[in-house]
Amino acid sequence: MMQAERLGVDETTLKYFAAAVSGAIGGDGYVSAARKGVGLTSGKREIALLWAAAFAAHGIKVEVRKVWSGDAVLGFQVIVSGGDAVKLAGLYFRYGPPLLEEDERIINHKLAEAVKLGAEGLSVSWEGLRRTEKGLVAADLTISEGGIVAKYNVYLRENTIVLEFASSNRSRAELAARLLKLAGVSAEVKKEGGRGAWYVKVATDMLAAGREELGKAIAEVVRRAMEKGWVDASKAEGWLEKLERGRVLKEGWPKYEVRLTRSGALEVKFGSTSPDSIQREAQRLENMGLVKGAHFTVKMPEGGGVGYVSILRKGLEHAAFLSVYGKDEQQKRLAADFVEYILRRAEEAGKEVCDKAKEIIEEGKARGSRKLEGFEKKVEVNGKTYVVKVMGGWAELEESQSGKKLLRIRITAKVDGTRREYAITFGRYGSNNAAKGFAYVSEETDAERLAAVVEALTGVKPKIRRRSDGIIELVCGRSHLEGFRRFAELADAVARWLEETSR
Repeated sequence: MMQAERLGVDETTLKYFAAAVSGAIGGDGYVSAARKGVGLTSGKREIALLWAAAFAAHGIKVEVRKVWSGDAVLGFQVIVSGGDAVKLAGLYFRYGPPLLEEDERIINHKLAEAVKLGAEGLSVSWEGLRRTEKGLVAADLTISEGGIVAKYNVYLRENTIVLEFASSNRSRAELAARLLKLAGVSAEVKKEGGRGAWYVKVATDMLAAGREELGKAIAEVVRRAMEKGWVDASKAEGWLEKLERGRVLKEGWPKYEVRLTRSGALEVKFGSTSPDSIQREAQRLENMGLVKGAHFTVKMPEGGGVGYVSILRKGLEHAAFLSVYGKDEQQKRLAADFVEYILRRAEEAGKEVCDKAKEIIEEGKARGSRKLEGFEKKVEVNGKTYVVKVMGGWAELEESQSGKKLLRIRITAKVDGTRREYAITFGRYGSNNAAKGFAYVSEETDAERLAAVVEALTGVKPKIRRRSDGIIELVCGRSHLEGFRRFAELADAVARWLEETSR
């Protein structure tokens, strides 16, 4: 912050700032492209506020939140979201550590998430279609992000499309390579002979694997050149087909059909006559965290006919949830790529299809979008209105004495001014493996207060019944769990318990 105030915000001070941010994010911080957020964690309020001031000096707005465990404050989070998170992610990527990808053991997954998030601020354009002195077709292609701009040359050569950037300044070439990475294309910086020039060069296959914005710009260059008669039509069509194929299969996903049925439901389906293709896709969805039968259905090809993998509504919703709250970075990336691909296919199918897909995806992501701390709502139980103010809460997985996996949800709340810690324990019961939660109190008033808390958080009333021994029992079901999953403090544990206890 002091560097920014003393020297101004320029490339030098941005490098200092990004280096400090890199260390903080690499420690207890996080970057989430799906949630569109970046966060740092500190044990001291003063340090968190200093970070907030440093971000403000660089034009980035933040929110400082307390991290609770019951009644105790464990630390403070500095949260950057929305457009400011995109700006910070781009800065972190441009001036942060190198992105190592070849070996899973050394991949910086937080930096990889920053690439995805920073790419939301990416702009790709082209101009200056021309013939060179050597007869080549050329154009200028510009990639920019966060005020940083790099201009590349695009050449339509005899058998390939080539994109090049050259500079005598190595740092400029490195920056051009990083902007290309934001556009989905990996490229190395190399030195050209003894001339002291540094360059970046990529060809058709690598360009075809890039982001949609890049592919569209290059395809437009090819089409314009074809219209002018500067490129043979069959050659141009071959390039356009390769660019389109690369876009569709960028992440290795097969071609899903996304459309609305007559009833208005969203249908997401992959069909093939190959049993291997169907089996491979079903396995990929299971690896992502979707459950066959619950989230997708499979019909194997028979007698040379077409089989299919069909994603149910709650399957797409769950994939969206996993893209934010998956059990690890690999699962989050796989789910986020799948959701992005399905949304792209929906956009191609038209506005109504796209709107429906977005609605389902947003519902999935919203599961963990709320915070327990500060949540307040009025609810009515047995004709009486209660004011529920939630202080915090958490969820944890436990084992019963018989070895059954349980999920215990704890909520600290004030109900009409009375503060209590409430606990609900979920288990699996019956031949259908139903998820049920139970809580026990001895006083009618306490039962009503707990029922008010449950309904306020989930939107669903729990069942209340008095047992023969006088104990009052509150019973919750799957719909209550879905309500609890909307809260960030509970979402991960709920999802993990459901996954580990499913059949």
